Amino acid sequence: MQRKNFIKTLVAGAVGMTGLSAFNKFTSDLKEDGYLMPVLFVGHGSPMNGIEDNEFSRHWTKMAQEIPTPKAVLVVSAHWFSKGTKITAMDFPQTIHDFGGFPQALFDVQYPAPGNPALARETVALLQSAHVELDHDWGLDHGTWTIVRHMYPGADIPVLQLSIDYTKGPQYHFDLAKELYALRKKGVLIMGSGNMVHNLRMVAWDKLNQDAYGYDWALQLNTKFKELIAGGDYTNLIHYDRLGPEARLAIPTPEHYLPLLYTLGLKGEKDAVSFFNDKAVAGSLTMTSVKLG
Repeated sequence: MQRKNFIKTLVAGAVGMTGLSAFNKFTSDLKEDGYLMPVLFVGHGSPMNGIEDNEFSRHWTKMAQEIPTPKAVLVVSAHWFSKGTKITAMDFPQTIHDFGGFPQALFDVQYPAPGNPALARETVALLQSAHVELDHDWGLDHGTWTIVRHMYPGADIPVLQLSIDYTKGPQYHFDLAKELYALRKKGVLIMGSGNMVHNLRMVAWDKLNQDAYGYDWALQLNTKFKELIAGGDYTNLIHYDRLGPEARLAIPTPEHYLPLLYTLGLKGEKDAVSFFNDKAVAGSLTMTSVKLG
């Protein structure tokens, strides 16, 4: 209770919108045919990026300065892989330290951004093809807060997470993302958080500090992914299992890749495509990130 009271003091007035009508009022100044918020896919990499001042975290900070300040942030994180689709719907999401073996300083981090139950309900209403559960137990996992705390260090912008239903295939997730498009018109920054190439079993720990070290297959597939994204060839990205043995190495499990499909599913006809943090790490990981818009 003390933590909630403390957070309420920090964000007083910023989260006084608890009803659906209040959220609509909150965004009523944004016309439906007005500016579209960009969409991001962010390679989040090691949890240590959440507290380190490095080239990746500095670019996250820079990105926040380059795009309009959002009304809220909605993150599809690789680290909320659930049966069914869920969305955080609490006023004050907890900071989840879903990792082990890292310095205490990382576990000490709290990111007390508010939630927005009204936005959660708005999102549920948009996602017509899925039964979406309003969740009050999860919070902000490290796929979210390690990035967002660099982008918005004041923790004064509502942040929500949307889970990834592990019972569904890539096409389902790509199509589901399309239903979120209206939120871009209301000033919501939607972000997928994962890694295009993510094989922890093959990490070259002895090359962890070697700049831009990647196995040949990881670099080749990273280049292929960028070509497909830039060319709008989303069919091959959805059916990534057809991209050969390199894809099986890069994506041994789908949770870090699927957030990319949520980002791509939100692309508008006029959205420009750009890449940032385009670098391999420790052989079998890439931090390559995408901005649409």
